Amino acid sequence: MTTLRDDFFWGNSTSSMQTEGATNEGGKGPSVYDVRPATESASDWSVAIDEYHRYPEDIALMKDLGMNFYRFQISWSRVQPTGEGAFNEAGIAFYDRLINDLLAAGIQPMICLYHFDVPLALAQKYNGFLDRHVVDAFYVYAQEMLKRFGDRVRYWITFNEQNLYSLTDAFVIAGYLEGPRSLHDLYQIQHNVALAHALVANTVHADYPELQIGGMVAYQQVYPATANPQDVAAVRRFKEYVMDNLVDIFTTGQYSPEVVSFMQRNHLADILKPAELDIISQTRSDFLSFSYYSSAVMDSTKIPLGTVPNYYPQVGVGHSPYLPTNEWQWQVDPQGFNTVLHDLYNRGRVPVFPIENGIGLREHWDGKHMIQDDARILYMREHIQALKDAVAEGVDVLGYLGWGLIDIPSSQGNMDKRYGVVYVNRGNHDLKDLKRVPKKSYAWLKEAIRSNGAVL
Repeated sequence: MTTLRDDFFWGNSTSSMQTEGATNEGGKGPSVYDVRPATESASDWSVAIDEYHRYPEDIALMKDLGMNFYRFQISWSRVQPTGEGAFNEAGIAFYDRLINDLLAAGIQPMICLYHFDVPLALAQKYNGFLDRHVVDAFYVYAQEMLKRFGDRVRYWITFNEQNLYSLTDAFVIAGYLEGPRSLHDLYQIQHNVALAHALVANTVHADYPELQIGGMVAYQQVYPATANPQDVAAVRRFKEYVMDNLVDIFTTGQYSPEVVSFMQRNHLADILKPAELDIISQTRSDFLSFSYYSSAVMDSTKIPLGTVPNYYPQVGVGHSPYLPTNEWQWQVDPQGFNTVLHDLYNRGRVPVFPIENGIGLREHWDGKHMIQDDARILYMREHIQALKDAVAEGVDVLGYLGWGLIDIPSSQGNMDKRYGVVYVNRGNHDLKDLKRVPKKSYAWLKEAIRSNGAVL
């Protein structure tokens, strides 16, 4: 029987804009998310699930489940309202209380420094991470957080799903408010974010040797649509440019030679400044963390000749006829999860840590009866088993964090797409009472954690 390490981490992942709310409290400055209006199918961000006021209740749920790990994000604009200048002591005090209460409950915290919500002032002044000024501002912010919390928080990551800055998502999540969305701008953003990560990681290793810091990627398993060699080649190129290049930066400090060659051929080489490459070259990760939800296929016949690999998902991604699919067209693929665990460990040769995994389902609570989310139980059972198989096959896995313990608005603000084992009683536009209500999957997960994965 496969056994997981005695210090295996079981826990939950969240982001501040999707949990905290309280956007106008405690001296918080606005982020780019705070000013996004609600739509017909999405809420605004003013309340989220009100974690700012209700976090003790949610820590109690984590403790009852037996969780021993919680990855959360610090809202940059809560602790430094404009992203530059003075820090906000009231915002820092909030995270101080949160960390202390987590530790008192036997839950190890992990801090993520950035999850898409750049301070609005930096977006308006500099166009976000397109500008080197924001890299330097991020480094100042990160240094302050390490100084404040490094005595109690051992595990750190810089950017959530950092490889998304290699895709067109970068123009949404980097604080980029205006411009042509050119290829040069895309590569400048991804480089600046890699530089910001390197500055922080190098400082952790030099000044806080007792801490661990890792990179994070959104690692989707991608298959060729057919045995056509062009489909196979398209998958290889996409993975190299959008996922594996960053894994190499995290673990060796080196850009992929293929990506460098592409940049040189496409008038992007000016981005690769020697002094900045020297900083990146010193970077190493203590672990590789990643999110994994689903897989996809890539069809080269849909990709116009000359398309940059970073843009392949916009035209070439399809679905496998062999896999079930949820309402939002995400395919359930636990074997893909197993493959990703192997791929990351074999390439990076450092422990791997899946810190987001889950399935979005549409659910409704009638106020009386427990939600019967058997599809979520099946998803978790199959993915945790795939993880156990990877461990038996030699992969060093630190833990398993679900996204998430508690229902939160999706990254697009949609409260109808629910991931939690705890229902939060609110809709996109009706806040109701925000009551936390365990689903059927709650008891299942509690037993899985209690048995350290032995009982699934």
